[in-house]
Amino acid sequence: MSKCTNFTEGEFYQEHFDSRAYVTNFYSCPDGHSDEKNFLTFVLKCFSRVFSSGENKGRMLIDVGSGPTIHSVLSACQHYDEIVLSDFSDNNRKEIEKCLENQEGCLDWKPVLQHVCEMEGQSLSDLKAALKQRVKKVLKCDVRLENPFHPHTLEPADCVVTSLCLEAACKDFHSYCRALDGLSKLLRPGGLLVMVGVLGETFYKVNEQLFSCLRLTKHDIEEAIQGSGLSLHEFNILPAEDREDNSVSDFEAVFHLTARKPSD
Repeated sequence: MSKCTNFTEGEFYQEHFDSRAYVTNFYSCPDGHSDEKNFLTFVLKCFSRVFSSGENKGRMLIDVGSGPTIHSVLSACQHYDEIVLSDFSDNNRKEIEKCLENQEGCLDWKPVLQHVCEMEGQSLSDLKAALKQRVKKVLKCDVRLENPFHPHTLEPADCVVTSLCLEAACKDFHSYCRALDGLSKLLRPGGLLVMVGVLGETFYKVNEQLFSCLRLTKHDIEEAIQGSGLSLHEFNILPAEDREDNSVSDFEAVFHLTARKPSD
């Protein structure tokens, strides 16, 4: 089994992460990568269930660690006035900006956009317009900092979303808990955290480049959520299929959770 000898933190991503290959390999269709069997379909369905009804809505949503992707906010973008996307890597942020501005050569998100539209009964043009209108900023972030957006201070958000970020950015459980505490501080009282992550993963590959991952259990995450002062509302798990045939990662399961910051 492949593994990284040193944990690949943000600086390694800045130098070695191929943003375009990542999206092409893992997000070119709603099924995601063929080795990961329904991973992306599960994630898109979870986001849709949380956001599409409009029950969860507000003024601001912050997506922490977006990577070069936009899928985490597709179901939410019509229900929040302002959306902030973010990532540590300069190239990841550039790819998001190219996509939002529909620049020549931007990555193709149409299959994923169409899938979300079909799930939610909305038009592709309306979803594209909402995304372009509501995403106001694409900022640099570093979840290893107490304030991930230092030196900027963002106003408290109604919702914070994070997908496949903390376990890739945090080299040990202490760092993971500290990062989750930082996300909690971004929320207003009563605000919602929506998280997607992986259980039991130690690595994933973009083409042949290895990236490390903090191996976590469901109990680890529940402990970290409780320690950050959030109240866990739901925790959904999709176990990995055919793990021995997966050449791009070694995750045991993908999870989705929602948690809420107590109201004052």
